[in-house]
Amino acid sequence: MADVSVVVVTYDALPWIERCLESVAGVPTVVVDNGSRDGTVEVVRERFPTVRVLESENRGLGAGWNLGIGATEGRYVLILNADAWLLDGALERLVEFADSRPGAAVVGPRLLNPDGTLQRSVRGFPTLWRLATEYFFLRKLAPRSLALNAFYAGGFDHDEVHEAEFVMGACMLVRREATEEVGLLDEDFFLFSEETDWCYRFRRAGWQVLFFPGAECVHVGGASHGGRLFRENVLGHLRFLHKHRGPASAERARRLLHAALRVRGVLFRGERGRVYRETASWLASGSASDLLGG
Repeated sequence: MADVSVVVVTYDALPWIERCLESVAGVPTVVVDNGSRDGTVEVVRERFPTVRVLESENRGLGAGWNLGIGATEGRYVLILNADAWLLDGALERLVEFADSRPGAAVVGPRLLNPDGTLQRSVRGFPTLWRLATEYFFLRKLAPRSLALNAFYAGGFDHDEVHEAEFVMGACMLVRREATEEVGLLDEDFFLFSEETDWCYRFRRAGWQVLFFPGAECVHVGGASHGGRLFRENVLGHLRFLHKHRGPASAERARRLLHAALRVRGVLFRGERGRVYRETASWLASGSASDLLGG
């Protein structure tokens, strides 16, 4: 596997980081730690002495990936979440498949939940309609319909090789040649939508993003933030639309999301309802451009 390196960004990554790194044993690996306080760095250095550890201030996931990519060599970089681990032979199969598809910038494997069930990992780029179908729960009326669930790629066949708009960043094999043409990740995206933007840029430059079910990866999902960063997810939608569709589109999305989250805040009680209400209040505090820092 001399042609591939692995980059893992950590932030309080126990207990999953050991299983993650065991799954890529023997492959050149860089761990970028964004300020863990739970002993992650010490565990990695003690248990995995061949792994290179770079300690960094927390400037976001994309910035961590960029730092790691810059410290690697080889034709491919495997981006792997700290709460994810490859199953046997997955990396070899990913590289073999990517070699057969020279136009692919990104190849995403099939993701599994820890219980072995499918984790749907293919997504559609945000648009106003797609955000409406998601945040007003319209997709639940026809979850396999592209008309009402393109945000989650409704009806996408996770048993066949297909081109995707973008794949979840939990596990992505990325071709270095493509990154050299298109550039690294946009560090304005702190935690969510960085892979969305990257895949959009790859596709706009003529590269493919492919889903490959012949390799599998287990992903815990949300282990590093436990759903606490809902506002950052919403901000990622606004930033993507502002960057690629313009300020007016981002502003319309802000108003749509504000209305949807006000409704959710009424419908849901407890912690979930509180998060929706607080995010709605934040969305009402300024224009999309204001919320994005001008």
